[in-house]
Amino acid sequence: MSEQNYRHVEAVRITDPTFAQVLECVLGVHTHERRAYFALLEAPGSTTTELADDLDRDRSSVNRSLSTLSEKGLIERDRKILDGGGYVYQYFPIPLSEAKELLHSSVDRWTMHVHDEIESFDVR
Repeated sequence: MSEQNYRHVEAVRITDPTFAQVLECVLGVHTHERRAYFALLEAPGSTTTELADDLDRDRSSVNRSLSTLSEKGLIERDRKILDGGGYVYQYFPIPLSEAKELLHSSVDRWTMHVHDEIESFDVR
């Protein structure tokens, strides 16, 4: 059983899951990534450096969290041109309503898959 499938099985046993548990189970978002997402909800447009300061983490680990959140569709990155030249990336979370919809869609797909597996089960 894959790690992702194991998380689904464990989540089914939780009678009153928190939003954090659902994020971890359904999307594989770990604590440090979740903290970065919630920090962006509070301060959209933050840079890696700002998030690292807010979360009291080093920039490289914040960058990894942001990459994961981006891959999972929870944040977007925008390049801002600086007045003195150069640029910086700013990060924006998808709205909480969209994150909830993403979770609903993921759970629905998984549930359909489980129903299909149940129906295909045959003892011979």
